[in-house]
This record gives sequence, C-alpha cells and structure tokens, in this order.
Amino acid sequence: MENEPGPEPTWRAEWTADQFEGLRPHLRSVAYGILGSRADAEDAIQETWLRVSRTEHEDIRDLRAWLTTIVGRICLDMLRARRPRREDYPGTWLPEPIVRSADADAYDPERKTIEADAIGLAPPIVLETLNPAERLAFVLHDVFGVPFDEVGPIVDRTPAAARQLAGRARRRARTAPQPEGDLKRQRRVVDAFLAAAQDGDFDALLANLDPDVSFQLDPGPNRHAAPPTVVGAEKVARQMLRSAPFFLPYARPVLVNGAPGRLVGDPNRPSGVAGFTVAGDRIVRIDVIANPEKLKGVPLDIVDDADPIDYPDFTRVPHEPPAADDTHLRPDDTES
Repeated sequence: MENEPGPEPTWRAEWTADQFEGLRPHLRSVAYGILGSRADAEDAIQETWLRVSRTEHEDIRDLRAWLTTIVGRICLDMLRARRPRREDYPGTWLPEPIVRSADADAYDPERKTIEADAIGLAPPIVLETLNPAERLAFVLHDVFGVPFDEVGPIVDRTPAAARQLAGRARRRARTAPQPEGDLKRQRRVVDAFLAAAQDGDFDALLANLDPDVSFQLDPGPNRHAAPPTVVGAEKVARQMLRSAPFFLPYARPVLVNGAPGRLVGDPNRPSGVAGFTVAGDRIVRIDVIANPEKLKGVPLDIVDDADPIDYPDFTRVPHEPPAADDTHLRPDDTES
C-alpha cells in the first residue's frame, strides 16, 4: 500500500513559518549575544523552531517577544550545560568572531543585525566572566530591551532579582575597554600599528599601544598549548616584532565584530582572525582566534584578492619570551 500524502499545512502553520523566518535575524542576534558562538546560536534557533512548531499559540499577541523568551530559555540551558567544558578549556577562550568585508558598506542587513550590539571582541569576552543567569539578564534587558517582568521567569527569579542580576553584570561589563566609536579613527590606529610592525619600528609600535594593552591567542582545544596572555605595551610590541614576519604578508583587512581586524591566510581556509580594540586612540586589546572550529563561519567572499598560497599555521608564530641577549628587537632594551 502506497503511503498517502500528509495533511496540507494549515494557514496558521504557514503564517508562523513566515513570521519565524522574518524574525530569524533578530533571534540569531539574541542567541549570539548570549552564547558568543554562531554555531551554538544556530543550534538554539533550530531548537526554538522545533518548540514553536509543536506549540499551539493562537493567543500570542507579541510573537517577537514570545520567541525572544523561548530562545532565551534555550540559551540559558546551553550556557549551564557548557560551563564545565569551558572551565576545562586549555589556554585562552575567545568568542567565535563575526567577520565581514573591510568595506563598511559591503554587508547585508542580516549581518548588520547580528553585529548591531557587538562592537569588537571585548564585550563578549567580559560576558564569559558572568554566571549564566547574570549573562542572560544583562543581554536580554540591556542589549535587547526585554522588560525584567519577562526576564525574571526565564532565570527563575522575581523581576527585582533579575534587575539585580543585570546590575551586577552591568558593573562587570563596565570593566571592559570601551571601544572608540569612530570606525575610521580605529582603522587609522590599527593601520599605523601594523605599519610600524612591518617596518620594525619599536617606538611607533609603543605610540599606538595603551600601556596596559593585552594580547591573547585562542588556538583551540586540540592545538598545541596556548601561550599565556601578554600584558603591557613593551611586551606586546616585542611580541609583534617577533610574529609580524609570519603573518603580516598574509593578513588582509576585515571587520571583526564591527571593529578593525585582519584575516590571516587563504579565505577558503583561514588560519587566524585578529581583532583590535581601540580606545582613546590607542590599542587596548589584541585578540587572535586560530581555533579552526571557530573559523568555519568566516564567509569565503569577504576578500577578493587572495592568491592561493601555502599559508603558515598561525598558531605556530613565535610567542616565547625573548632570550636575555635578544637585543636586536630594540637596542639597549631587554626584558625586565
């Protein structure tokens, strides 16, 4: 006996699917803001759709708010499940980057929506220091404007307690460097810094670095041991002088979470993405993501002039401190 065709979708099911697709960019932005991972955000959206498609919701008055609540609950469960794994992550953990063309006008509305509240990598990095409930309350209320009356039930708290969670998270978030708002000024600082690295100009490197600048690398859990975070202008400048010959010839300008960055390697198989946080006309953070899993989401069409070159492994540029006689980096200037 032949299988009979299933029932035709009802007009309500079709309407719900259309509305969901229209809200997908917003839901992706919410999920990425909470999770810091595009892959995890897509999983959260898929789970949201599965729940929605199995639910009767004739009385829903605000579908956007309702879906935001559902994706928030799913993200909270995902945060709680992954926290033990994150604590065992070797080396430095950095968020999955959103990378697009360096041309500020060359992006589609969906990517603009994703990036609207993620300027640079520093904010999502600070979010990693929050517990899941604090993180969710802060992102939903402060970033996406969800009222505490709706946030509270998601985190199993009263609205007043949810307000306190967001307040604690807000104070922590203020410790992150506040990026310079002018993208052109950010680019000028980053370009000057990398030009100095290319020229081996130690003093020019220092001029573009904040005294407390930090440099960190996320090579991924299956790569060789990540180097410790490098902190301080002179140490970061020396690090750049050592590593510049290995990556600058293969680096192309891009935007990383809406801030200036560099894509290193063939766009078809990038070996690293560097994001720069600029504040007060100086670089305050350099974050390099070389985890292959986190680079899978990098679009392949953001760089047009990439030649097929045998690019080096970005995680293998030298990171070890210079030897005591490594004075060629700067005359009469050794490590303290």
